[in-house]
Amino acid sequence: MIAFRALRAAALATALLAASLPAPAADRNKVFRYAFPIAETSFDPQKISDLYSNILNSAMFDAPLKYDYLARPLKLKPNTLAALPEISADGLTYTLRVKPGIFFADDPAFGGQKRELVAEDYAYSIKRLMDPKLAAPLLAEVEGIIAGSDEALAKARKANRFDYDAPIEGLKVLDRYTLQIRLTKPYYVFIYNLADCRVSCAVAREVVERYGDDIGSHPVGTGPYRLGYWKRSSKIVFEANPGFREEFFDGEPRAGDAEGEAILATQKGKRLPQVGRVEVYIVEETQPRWLAFLNEEHDLLFEAPSEFANTGWPGNQLAANLRRRGIQMGQVPGLDLTFAYFNMEDPLVGGYTPEKVALRRAISLAYNTKDEIAIVRKGQAIPAHTPYSPGVAGYDPDFRTTANEYSVAKARALLDMYGYLDRDGDGYREQPDGRPLVLENASTPSARDQQIDELWKRSMDDVGLRMTFKKAKWPDLLKESNAGKLMMWQLGGAASSPDADTWLSVLYGPNSGFKGNRARFRLDAYDRLYEQARVLPDGPERTRLYQEMTRLVVAYAPWKVNTHRILTDLWYPWVVGYRRPAVQSNNFWKYIDIDLAKLPR
Repeated sequence: MIAFRALRAAALATALLAASLPAPAADRNKVFRYAFPIAETSFDPQKISDLYSNILNSAMFDAPLKYDYLARPLKLKPNTLAALPEISADGLTYTLRVKPGIFFADDPAFGGQKRELVAEDYAYSIKRLMDPKLAAPLLAEVEGIIAGSDEALAKARKANRFDYDAPIEGLKVLDRYTLQIRLTKPYYVFIYNLADCRVSCAVAREVVERYGDDIGSHPVGTGPYRLGYWKRSSKIVFEANPGFREEFFDGEPRAGDAEGEAILATQKGKRLPQVGRVEVYIVEETQPRWLAFLNEEHDLLFEAPSEFANTGWPGNQLAANLRRRGIQMGQVPGLDLTFAYFNMEDPLVGGYTPEKVALRRAISLAYNTKDEIAIVRKGQAIPAHTPYSPGVAGYDPDFRTTANEYSVAKARALLDMYGYLDRDGDGYREQPDGRPLVLENASTPSARDQQIDELWKRSMDDVGLRMTFKKAKWPDLLKESNAGKLMMWQLGGAASSPDADTWLSVLYGPNSGFKGNRARFRLDAYDRLYEQARVLPDGPERTRLYQEMTRLVVAYAPWKVNTHRILTDLWYPWVVGYRRPAVQSNNFWKYIDIDLAKLPR
């Protein structure tokens, strides 16, 4: 602690000595530190699907659009574009005009020349999603949606290579700064992809071709930060990009939004980014993450672990000892969902026959979500009724399902009815044909997952189902999930856009596998409803279709829909301008400041 305070004091002294000099866009003396509970998977934006890797990539790469940092409800704004896309009256054609004078960070791939961002970079980056070699998780956002994508994919799959120089009907570079995207149908949620780094962040072709399969270790973008140091699954350091374009803080909080208005008053007009260095630590266990924050080793506790709610924010009020230290708290209902998926191709829990549906329904009925909320999450969640969260377009607070019904008696009755019986008297049931029945649930070695494992085990014991656990680190489980090798896995998912489609798309049959449908759920009735809904604008008819799809999810139980989390962040008084992004994968670093005068001496 003494060494740490000395270092921060030295940084303060250096800053004060340089006060008379012109201030750079980002002050290298300003260091922001916090932790992730899950390791990064790749720095290739089109290769990743997880929340935390997307946060990191969004600091280094630029999508065409962004969300206003302060607006609630969310509002799309131009990022690298001169204006919002021009959308044709039929909803099929998007015209994007890139602002001149935006440059990629320097890299040997550019041969010592400054490399400007142009329309072709966005066309190339979107094409990368269609490259079979990449196996892009967000392929479903363009496949069959951008005109000519099906034909391009068919050729690429046949040849086992993607021809980046071949024209695609729906991706036309009209001039150096203008890209035209044409869709096959008017998908009203498509515009959100232009703010999702995993779909549309610009990468340079020269960089991809120079580094090949190792591109995920050599991120080169146009964003406010660049990679400075990287120790895999341990520590990542980002430095302010010295060539970042001239950009100044602004925002549009709604009238009466006290928090947003206060941030705007403090930050408006400041050049971005302000912080010169960001340090991200991978700390999987909750207690070390909590203690690192309390010891002032981290400046922000991003999604404070709920197990500390009773001591840190009892009754959802910041504890007095933390208030005395000037610590601030933000708490929002997340646009998120926790759920357990069943692999519908697994020979034990998968399938659509009545006895397989009955098994999944019984497992869902037997799991005590209320205990998870009360014991594990310390009240920091609410039960979910739908496979999408409150706060997104298409959510109806009056719509209710039996998704979170808890009934041991009903679960036992279902198992008995369909022949899952305890034939040998050991307290555990066998399959209807007498073969052993052993459920395998995947989870990480973290203390919190251990608690959830214990709750699953107790819940399954209550109905005579034997459950074991496959323990591995999160990135390794992700790889096995992509390959369809997990029987069950409980996950948390954050919205990538403010629309229920962000979750419903990952139950759509054609998206099975690496494209997001981890359950590999394939139901014609669901797929037909999804295809009808995806071409409708937000409104009563689309909401009705979403609700019909939800009823099918509850009936067939490819997911055990679980909770919506309440997200709590804590930060020290020297962190200025922090506000949790409503879309959690959006990077916020360039909007915050560090008040050097408030740092501990």
